[in-house]
Amino acid sequence: MNVLVIGCGRLGVRLAAMLDERGHEVVVVDESAGALERLPDSFSGQAITGMPMDMSVLRSAGIENCDAVAVVTPDDNLNITISQVAREFFHIDNVVARISDPMRERVFAAFGLHTVCPTKMACASLYNALTEPWESRELTFGTATVSFRVWAADHMVIGQPLSKVPHFQDETVFAVVHRNGRLELADAVSKEQEITMGDHIILASIAD
Repeated sequence: MNVLVIGCGRLGVRLAAMLDERGHEVVVVDESAGALERLPDSFSGQAITGMPMDMSVLRSAGIENCDAVAVVTPDDNLNITISQVAREFFHIDNVVARISDPMRERVFAAFGLHTVCPTKMACASLYNALTEPWESRELTFGTATVSFRVWAADHMVIGQPLSKVPHFQDETVFAVVHRNGRLELADAVSKEQEITMGDHIILASIAD
C-alpha cells in the first residue's frame, strides 16, 4: 500500500516506521527538516520537507497515487484542512486524521472524516488499567471479531494442569499471564504446566 504520512512528530515517526517495517511504500512530509531527521536509519521510504498545505508539495509527495493518507500533525485545524483537501481535491478515500481535542471529534466526523483521538485512547487505557485491568476485550480483523476473556485462577484449579482450565466449548486457551506479569502464549506453554496462584488465563473465541 502507498501511504502518505503528514507530520513527523513522535506519532508520525512511529507510524511511518511501522508502515515501512511491514512492507508499505511510505512518504513522510513535514515543514521541518529537523523533524524528518527523527526517522530511523532503517527507514526506506521518502522524506520531503515542505508545507503540507502546499498543493505542489503534496503532488511531489505522490498524493495523487496514494492508497491512504494519515494526517498526524499536532495542529487539529491543519489536520482537518489537509484531510479535506486529500478527500475532496485528490479523491483519496482512505484518509485518517489525528485529533487531539476530544470535543472536536464530533465536529470532524460531521465532515465525514475518519479520526483517531490519542487523548481519548490514552484516557480509556488509563481508566481500564486503574479500574478493570483484567476486563474482557474484543478485536476485529476484517469481518471477524475475536473475543478475549480473562479468567483468574481460583483455588479449585491451583496445581492442576493448564489443560484443566474451565472454558466454554468455542473457547481456546490463548495465553497465560503469570503473577509476576510475564505473559506466555499458549503455543509456548505445555498443557501439563501447573496452574499457580495469581495466574490469569486469557481465553479466545471467534465472535462472528
